[in-house]
Amino acid sequence: MTGDPRMAGERNGDLGAVQVHHDAIAAIARIAAMKIAGVVDTGGSFVDGIVGMIGKKGGTHGIRVEVAGNDVTLELSLVIEFGSSIAQLSWQVQSEVRQAVQQMTGKRVQRVDVIVQGVQPPKAKPALAPEEFAV
Repeated sequence: MTGDPRMAGERNGDLGAVQVHHDAIAAIARIAAMKIAGVVDTGGSFVDGIVGMIGKKGGTHGIRVEVAGNDVTLELSLVIEFGSSIAQLSWQVQSEVRQAVQQMTGKRVQRVDVIVQGVQPPKAKPALAPEEFAV
């Protein structure tokens, strides 16, 4: 077995051990958050931005995972769409992320801290094509 501190514990059974890496938990959290209308992206640090520019994409962009035994704590930095209710959107993210991580990993999610790092204008609707102007 590996002694990697980024492993979220393990389950031992007759067939062997199962370990969940923190990056996998972060990816689950990111996918769950991105499904919510009004979430534009997960934020990240300056280093995350540079890593993204050189083409390496990770599931941890703007997401911090801490594991203690069978308990998980998550911190998500989000960029949201202008006009969204921060309180309502944050609650939805907390709920969806908690459910997804618990369902997929079997671990208890103790906290999901949401940090709204930025706001972007809504995406523009595409212009009508000329044939749509026909009467």
